[in-house]
Amino acid sequence: MNSSPRAGWLALPYGLWLLAAFAAPLGAVALLSVQESSEMFAPLSLLPSGAQYAELLGDRFYVRVFLNTIWLGLGVAAASTFLAYPLALWLTRLPPRWKPVGFAVVLVPLLTNVVVRSLGIILLLAPRGIVSGIGQFFGLPPSNLLFGWFAVGLALTQVFLPYMVLALYDVLDGQDKRLEEAAAGLGAGPAMRFLRVILPLSLPGLRAGLTVTFLMASTAYVSATLVGGRKVWVSGMVVLKEGMEILNYPLAAALAMMMLGASVVVTILIGRAIGFLTPWVTGRAPRFRLSLPPGLRRPLVAVAEAAAPVVSRFLLALAIGVLIFPLLLVAVASVNDSPQATVAQFVGFTWKWYGMVLQNERYLSDAWVSVKLALACVAISLAIALPASFALVRAGFRGREVLGAALMLPLALPGIAIGLGMLRLLQWFTALPPFMGVLAVHVVLVAPFMLALLRASVAGLDRTLEEAASGLGAPPARVFRKVILPQLGPGIAVACVIGFLLSFGEVTVTAFLTTARLQTLPVRIYAESTFSLENTVNAISTIFILMTVAMLILVNRFMPLDRVWKR
Repeated sequence: MNSSPRAGWLALPYGLWLLAAFAAPLGAVALLSVQESSEMFAPLSLLPSGAQYAELLGDRFYVRVFLNTIWLGLGVAAASTFLAYPLALWLTRLPPRWKPVGFAVVLVPLLTNVVVRSLGIILLLAPRGIVSGIGQFFGLPPSNLLFGWFAVGLALTQVFLPYMVLALYDVLDGQDKRLEEAAAGLGAGPAMRFLRVILPLSLPGLRAGLTVTFLMASTAYVSATLVGGRKVWVSGMVVLKEGMEILNYPLAAALAMMMLGASVVVTILIGRAIGFLTPWVTGRAPRFRLSLPPGLRRPLVAVAEAAAPVVSRFLLALAIGVLIFPLLLVAVASVNDSPQATVAQFVGFTWKWYGMVLQNERYLSDAWVSVKLALACVAISLAIALPASFALVRAGFRGREVLGAALMLPLALPGIAIGLGMLRLLQWFTALPPFMGVLAVHVVLVAPFMLALLRASVAGLDRTLEEAASGLGAPPARVFRKVILPQLGPGIAVACVIGFLLSFGEVTVTAFLTTARLQTLPVRIYAESTFSLENTVNAISTIFILMTVAMLILVNRFMPLDRVWKR
């Protein structure tokens, strides 16, 4: 297992899978988007046409939805930034024994099904919900904050805030603490230390967080559908409606490609803006320096220093509340003796909703499908990601980092386009079972996460043990089985648990591919939440939350949760 150019071939299975289950669906979407006709049974034409794009750009509704989606994504990215900084700084300053608990605050919502988190926001903002109750306590009239842009923005911020927190934690935890101490020694208060030291050095992490948060928020549609109540339309909802209900695949594909193009443009703009603000990375001199007159600067600094502790504590409490409180509301609602899942007022205690869930054969059948799908996804992802991790760590060839970026590409492109493309491929190639299509896409979505975890595990292997075993005459297969695999055991276990949770709870792409005979439990919850909100939905959702917590406790036994992310 020494460094060798030939080790790069270990990434071949991973690359082939991406070609079949990622590149092919994207190619199908691109081809559909340039079709002249929108008829479902019209023959495919290889002559590109801009008819679908012309129809989209010529219709005010589509243009308005597209622009609103871009602004929504930018707003969610901005809100996540304000909430993520105090939370990420709090994580870096926790004592080691409490860091796993702090990370659980971030990872439990991150790995919990998006439908569950959206239901929590509904309970929070419902007419008799917590927010309305607080307003009435202060003498304000009853309010219903659901079914508007604020509700959708809050729901998406709750869903994608963990990604921003983890992106910032990476760079904040690696900063040299002596720089902040030196600034404090020179008389800088908390506000100036943040603005002059912490913020500038964390901009590379902020770039990653902004990019990921915008990409995901601008293509999300599950939370917008549930919390927006069909009064708020985003591009993902239009793609789903045009592709699944109207069967206008060319128009849906064109809108998906426009979303992809917007994602690329915004990503480039974010990169250039951060690059402009961090000239020291490339050795350039700053192009401008903001300077205020001393008479104005001193009072502003004094106000900032006085407000900084209060504002930071408020934002930290708000961030933790946004992440955790909606999940607690779902758990409380699951034992509420009310037939409606969105009634926040507690009527009485009951376990009957859990009994109805456990007696419902549809739920049990769909849960078994989800388990089988997640287990198969983890097995295949491990089989292709583990060799690829050795290729990225030990292969000595030029372009290794480019290969690593290419293998992580599914995380940077809209999953909704992959789902639409795979749906069309399954309709063209009817011999392929629907389960295989869903499985192929799940592996594309889960394998990059497992690759990132396994790559760090492989990089941490002690090569002297391998060299000693080889020197004693052990063949490579025996060295792998007896020396390498035991060292990788905890990392493999952690990657498999995280991969299982990601696959089991996936909705956004899976909703395109399920059929009447192949339904996963998260998609079932999403469908029922869209049309009828019985309280059994909260009971299933609480089971999801408890399963996530239990599996993270299991992960923590193999490896502390803070080390899981750092790996």
